[in-house]
Amino acid sequence: MASSRGRIRRTKNEINMVPFIDVMLVLLIIFMVTAPLIAPSQIELPTVGQASAAPKGYVQVLIDKEEQIQVRQGSESRGGREATLVNLGEQVRSVQSLVSPTETAQVPVVITADKSIRYETVVKVMDTLRRTGIERVGLSVQTGG
Repeated sequence: MASSRGRIRRTKNEINMVPFIDVMLVLLIIFMVTAPLIAPSQIELPTVGQASAAPKGYVQVLIDKEEQIQVRQGSESRGGREATLVNLGEQVRSVQSLVSPTETAQVPVVITADKSIRYETVVKVMDTLRRTGIERVGLSVQTGG
């Protein structure tokens, strides 16, 4: 009995890492085998159709590289009125009344934007036009290469 009392028993303060490493290697092999089998996600983008005839009169909202907005009649090649998001609705309404004084609400608005600007800017312009009550809003796109 004396021999058991004199012996001090020490506990192990180590964690055995071998089972952890085994599990991690098995998981790594499973992921390496299954990763090529998973198909990458694909996004279905909408296609652009071409209108049968261009509208006779329309309002064009141009957004340039510096995200400055101009409002002009669609038939004008130069000029236009400077606008901001705050007064965009007023500017579009006044140009719509120039295009068709009798049917202002039926005059379509076409947004033409530089391809280098952020998508968020175009969405803000569309949202501003919708909030001011302009229903016929479209986007001008370049087809082909």
